[in-house]
Amino acid sequence: MKNGNNYQKEQNPESPEIYAAKLSLVGTTLSTLGDALQTIAAGITLQELEKTTNQDSQNQSDQSQKIESMQKQIEQLTRKIERMERRNK
Repeated sequence: MKNGNNYQKEQNPESPEIYAAKLSLVGTTLSTLGDALQTIAAGITLQELEKTTNQDSQNQSDQSQKIESMQKQIEQLTRKIERMERRNK
């Protein structure tokens, strides 16, 4: 009988505590991996938001320059019209 009992121990040497500890290790590893992926995703999202914000700022700057240019053109046209009106009087 001793040989039969030893055979059972050799086949299933893990106690429930060891098995639970191994499962806990696997779970913790998966959780850590998930946290790492989540951190990477947050970093990518932050980069995209910064990129979009920078593009928006650049677009606003471009629009401001265009508006300034249009304003100068309007002022030039206004002066030309005033000169033409003076000549016609």
